Amino acid sequence: MKQKKPSRKRSTKFPKHLQHLNQHAAGIDVGSRSHFVAVPEGADEQPVREFSTFTDDLERLAEWLISCGVTTVAMESTGIYWIPVFEILEHHGLEVRLVNARHVKNVPGRKSDVLDCQWLQQLHTYGLLRGAFRPADQVCTLRAYVRQRATLVRSASSHIQRMQKALAQMNLQLHNVVTDITGVTGMGIIKAILAGERNPRTLAAMRDKRCKNNEETIARSLHGNYRPEHLFSLQQAVELHEFYQQKIADCDQQILAQLNSFDSDGGNSDSKPPRSMEEALQRMSGADLSSINGISTNTALKIIAEIGIDMSRWKTAKQFASWLGLCPGAKISGGKVLSSATKPVANRAAAALRMAALTLFNSKSALGAYLRRQRSRLGAPKAITATAHKLARLVYSMLKHGTAFVDAGQEQYEERYRSRVIQNLKRKAQEMGFKLISLQEEPQTA
Repeated sequence: MKQKKPSRKRSTKFPKHLQHLNQHAAGIDVGSRSHFVAVPEGADEQPVREFSTFTDDLERLAEWLISCGVTTVAMESTGIYWIPVFEILEHHGLEVRLVNARHVKNVPGRKSDVLDCQWLQQLHTYGLLRGAFRPADQVCTLRAYVRQRATLVRSASSHIQRMQKALAQMNLQLHNVVTDITGVTGMGIIKAILAGERNPRTLAAMRDKRCKNNEETIARSLHGNYRPEHLFSLQQAVELHEFYQQKIADCDQQILAQLNSFDSDGGNSDSKPPRSMEEALQRMSGADLSSINGISTNTALKIIAEIGIDMSRWKTAKQFASWLGLCPGAKISGGKVLSSATKPVANRAAAALRMAALTLFNSKSALGAYLRRQRSRLGAPKAITATAHKLARLVYSMLKHGTAFVDAGQEQYEERYRSRVIQNLKRKAQEMGFKLISLQEEPQTA
């Protein structure tokens, strides 16, 4: 009798994320008043500690983690309270991962701050947590300036609304005859009213020559009821608007200085500093994003401030568009598609791309033709998202490969789309045993 050879047990292969265990990992539950920190069992007599949010306590937290042999830390993104912890720990040489709260919200058993930090530490030890995207420190500085500028613009626009309200209360219909009351004509008339001028003819004579309405029409809109309380509100709104405009100009100078700090010329100190925002952006990124239809210099600045110029974080353009939340979702259960809606994300770069796509409805470019065709098929909201997806792919290609954008034009796009539809119809007709014949090629009968 032949003896059977003992069967060899096949070695089980673990997934990639389980093959890289973080043995020296810690978890932090971030709060507004205190932070709860958990380190591996045996690293300290008290593996879970509470630290206050004061700076000296955060320094003690970093020193304690280093003394416990911790090399990587995972924390939950909670408001803005994580920022000081992140920056101090990163300054001490620790690898810090900011985790999406949706990925760690299912804490088993009872929920408390201690259990939260222990659950974070356990997941991070097994390599089950992915860090959120955070650009380089230099880009973060630029992003802070750009976001501050957006806040100032919103505040300035609110005072423009208050100016319009005060004018409407005095029955001055200036907004009906002037497109922008903060323009040359509008501000000239408003400041003359605040200076004491009440004659409509004199006020209308301040009309700029580029204004569409004539002086007579403007004069008719300036017969008002000048009450002191409304004039006081108008005075304060104008002063606050001018104050915010000055702060926006100061912010623009800081943004330009930060853009100049990027060394994109290979360290060439002889090159002259850029004079405009557009030139600085082009030198920093190596690509002219404003050449893309719908993307202005301000939009390009917002996008670069949010994502940076290092596109190696995303392997492909598809991954970049998915991170932006501009791709269709995939909710499938039981073989049925439950939903294909895009995932909800609070991404400022995606919002900027959607706004850029919104401006293409009347564009004669290929992107404008694509947006209008998608709107006829899917409706305006989905068409805007689809066009923003195209813009995202163009931005990715230009920043990563340095390619230039060339607009094919509306006519060429329509011709390509028509030829593609004809080819599909010919293929379907051939599959069904028919032949597609053009009406121009049809033989004429006597």
